[in-house]
Amino acid sequence: MTQNTKTAIQENSSILLGELGSLSTRLAKNELELIEAQRLRYEVFCEEFSAKENSHPASKLEQEHHDQICDHLLVLENSNPHKPKTIGTQRFMVKSAADSHLSFRSQSEFDLEELAAKHPEKRFMELGRSCILEAYRSKRTMELMWQGTWAYAVQNKVDVMTGCASFHTKSVDDIKLALGVLSTLSSKDPAWQVKPTSPNSISTKQYEKLVENPKTALKALPPLIKGYLRLGAYFSNSAVIDDDFGTIDIAVILPVANINPRYVNYYGADASKHRKNPQ
Repeated sequence: MTQNTKTAIQENSSILLGELGSLSTRLAKNELELIEAQRLRYEVFCEEFSAKENSHPASKLEQEHHDQICDHLLVLENSNPHKPKTIGTQRFMVKSAADSHLSFRSQSEFDLEELAAKHPEKRFMELGRSCILEAYRSKRTMELMWQGTWAYAVQNKVDVMTGCASFHTKSVDDIKLALGVLSTLSSKDPAWQVKPTSPNSISTKQYEKLVENPKTALKALPPLIKGYLRLGAYFSNSAVIDDDFGTIDIAVILPVANINPRYVNYYGADASKHRKNPQ
């Protein structure tokens, strides 16, 4: 990664952001570790879920140009301390409305630039390319990934986390109820509403009338989306069909001030919950 794109944390990227049993999490330290993250993304997105965009079968890497201007969280399995295994990854980019030289990756689907312009005093962090190897998709791994995400947000003084959450289907009929219940939970405040930018967008408000039992609809949501809901996130009232990734995406907006105090207390306001040597 180029020096001018390093964040305060990446300059000390060997610092563990969290540990839980044999698992640990920190930022990728160099190009070789970035390649490990891209290889993991290829295995999950392209081989498991058949995504087409940015896949390179010869190298078995899933690469995208934002990789070089982002930090990359790694979740490592350390049963063999001499050869840790990368089992999860997530990408971070911090920017404000004034950072015109950077662009949100999700801008091709949702107008996050306009959202940031509504809050010029706030620092936004876009989360993306989040994935975990199937054998390690557990509450434990997700907890540690959130620990790393929260530690990064705290140390970078982030005000708003945003990005896209995906349903692994291209059939709207499969998820009408889920889209309807999320639409009822979208922010009514224009300051936190986000417009779609993709021609493949659909309004989710049309499905609200299908939600007869909200509790049942909420239980059927993917774990990641349920996690964002518990934290206090808003969702867009539109969705975008991503043909290349084979998903239907919705925008997630999580103001840090909205985060349920229960979770802030659990991980620590200084993100020290799973860190042996808090910085």
